[in-house]
Amino acid sequence: MPETPEDTQEKKFPRGLVIRLFAYLVAGHLFAGFVYLLFTLGGRQ
Repeated sequence: MPETPEDTQEKKFPRGLVIRLFAYLVAGHLFAGFVYLLFTLGGRQ
């Protein structure tokens, strides 16, 4: 039975790792956006 690219990717990256990486990406962008907003609002005055 030939393996599809999706099957080989599932073996390289377990589902939990993919979910954790995605969560870190989202949290990192939210944090960066929050810091950017702080500096933007703080620089107005």
